[in-house]
Amino acid sequence: MDRSAVRDGAARDRDIAGSEGAEELFLPPPVSKDRLLGLPISRLNRRRLDKFRANRRGYWSFWIFLVLLLLSLPAEFIANDKPIVVRFDGNFYIPVLASFPETVFGGDFETEAEYRDPFVRDLITEKGWMVWPPIRFSFDTINYDLDIPSPAPPSRVNILGTDDQARDVAARLIYGFRISVVFGLVLTVISSIVGVAAGAVQGYFGGWVDLLFQRFIEVWSGLPTLFLLIILASVVQPNFWWLLGLMLLFSWMGLVGVVRAEVLRARNFDFVRAARALGVSNTGIMIRHVLPNAMVATLTFLPFILVGSVTVLTSLDFLGFGLPPGSPSLGELLNQGKRNLQAPWLGLSGFFVLAVMLSLLVFIGEAVRDALDVRKTLGGSG
Repeated sequence: MDRSAVRDGAARDRDIAGSEGAEELFLPPPVSKDRLLGLPISRLNRRRLDKFRANRRGYWSFWIFLVLLLLSLPAEFIANDKPIVVRFDGNFYIPVLASFPETVFGGDFETEAEYRDPFVRDLITEKGWMVWPPIRFSFDTINYDLDIPSPAPPSRVNILGTDDQARDVAARLIYGFRISVVFGLVLTVISSIVGVAAGAVQGYFGGWVDLLFQRFIEVWSGLPTLFLLIILASVVQPNFWWLLGLMLLFSWMGLVGVVRAEVLRARNFDFVRAARALGVSNTGIMIRHVLPNAMVATLTFLPFILVGSVTVLTSLDFLGFGLPPGSPSLGELLNQGKRNLQAPWLGLSGFFVLAVMLSLLVFIGEAVRDALDVRKTLGGSG
């Protein structure tokens, strides 16, 4: 075979191999097949999820807290002084969701039926039946059948005893847990949105905008929150939404410093300058390019902000400046335990529920922090 022909063939092979290598070099990265709840996720997020699962304490704390939250949301079906379902004279009624007068069941009064009354109970059982929740007391139901003065110790009827007004402690714990978690979640979400937006504006624009915002935050954070709550309590009766709005006025400042620092760093990246040069609006740059880089640091603080929100509500209820009297509250139950040292089940039950809740949230926060840590996520076990 001619040597020139061999050299020409080898050259053609090298050119073909080089062109194939160049094509492979410019191929788009493979699409990740990892999915979460049916939605595709990146490989980095998959590693973060795996890191979160590897933290067994935080992972199981998340599921325990989620189960407790889901069980407390339908609290009316767990602890209530009304039946869940009533079958009477061939018809079905759901007293938990709607009120029915006593005349519906053959009584004499047009007012709502008192299902715990033996007279009404006998009327219903003559022509039907009732399905009661596991705890036959709501958070404000008074047990008039106690054999001893309240607060009564735990018994078969009141598994955790009663408070100083003869109300079931277990029912108040379930409703109090729900109010505390819902208050904390709503306050955390809204304050985080406001704080992230304020921090992003400060860090992105800088200059006088940043300077004026910083001075305003310094003045605003110096206002005495407790004194404002005392003044509010003397003028109007605080309720859930009043407290939420007042706490929101001050709680949004917790994330401003973190987001501001991340945005100050991210606004000088090359892709941000390129987007600005291409004419992308400031809002588009912040939402699409800057904030995603700042959210990792922000997410690590959310569980701890939730802990602080729950603690604030509990503290206010303990001091008497929180929810209206009679509302199910862990802080109010702790206050009863302080006033009734001869009834240790009051303070111990409230303390146990609050300690478990806060411990679970702290464990979840630690697991999220470790999962989002770049050094641990990209560096293996860390």
